[in-house]
Amino acid sequence: MKVEGLLFAFLSVFFLATSAVYWLVSRDPTGFTCLLLTGGMALIIGYYVLFTARRLDARPEDREDAEIAEAAGEVGFFAPHSWWPVAMAGSFALTTIGIVFGPFLILIGLGALAVTVSGLLFEYYVGVNRTQAFTLSTIEAMGESATSTTKFLGEQH
Repeated sequence: MKVEGLLFAFLSVFFLATSAVYWLVSRDPTGFTCLLLTGGMALIIGYYVLFTARRLDARPEDREDAEIAEAAGEVGFFAPHSWWPVAMAGSFALTTIGIVFGPFLILIGLGALAVTVSGLLFEYYVGVNRTQAFTLSTIEAMGESATSTTKFLGEQH
């Protein structure tokens, strides 16, 4: 993680130096502010990654003596399918169109946005997908029954 942190730290220095040069050459407050904020955000990310890298053990990809097999295994759970991002994009578009056509659309869009954000957030806590992030043995150990015996949509065991 140290390499990633140093990369963001370098980007931060680059954007902050670029913003100073940009201000001296153009005196444009909008571009200067954008470059300054970009440098600040890169600084925040770089600081966080470097701070976290000091507290964690080195990953296999960070060590010279690491074997390929050390990085094998489960990486994490990634949602196989979800319609909530599409609905969220539609409600955000409705909210944005409300800026042009009237405040009533903004209110409708914000309501729809609240529903879709909640749906995306709680997708794997309630309903038919509630046990999808767990293995069958984990679900049985919790004393629950699986909502589906298929891991992905359409996959049969």
